[in-house]
Amino acid sequence: MREADHERAALTSPARAFIGFGSNLGDRLENLRRAKSSLGERGGIRVVRASRVFETAPVGPPQPDYLNAVAEVQTVLSPSSLLGACLDVERAMGRVRTERWGPRVIDLDLLLYGDAVIDQPGLQVPHPRMHERAFVLVPLLELEPDPMLPGGRRVGELRLGDELSSGVRLFAPAM
Repeated sequence: MREADHERAALTSPARAFIGFGSNLGDRLENLRRAKSSLGERGGIRVVRASRVFETAPVGPPQPDYLNAVAEVQTVLSPSSLLGACLDVERAMGRVRTERWGPRVIDLDLLLYGDAVIDQPGLQVPHPRMHERAFVLVPLLELEPDPMLPGGRRVGELRLGDELSSGVRLFAPAM
């Protein structure tokens, strides 16, 4: 379904979407919980459930380890509006974008939005690198056993072995 179709459809029927959460500064677990709660308090978004919380080494420059989780949401917002709500939560929690892949108090990524395939500046769904990141796939697979990946593939089509969960450590129950 094209983005314009999702813009119209989202106004009338809820869409199922998945949001990735990450934090490696401050009280990381509390940051994830606060972001999930803040997202659910916004109009047009209902948090359905969340994965367990996992700890992983960072991608990028030297920095503290991350906590990561994924939440399933139902929303009547369009994909771009849902992304905007995620960015608003990041700003409200003090996220400052200074360094690519640098440390952050909170990071929210729109991973999937229904069956949408969107490739626009600032908005790509499915998330373009999610299939390369165990810290996204491991919690996502708890909620969706065969999610769509970039290029229209499904997780079931990939050859995933033990390396998928390598470096991903269970940290806490569902947030």
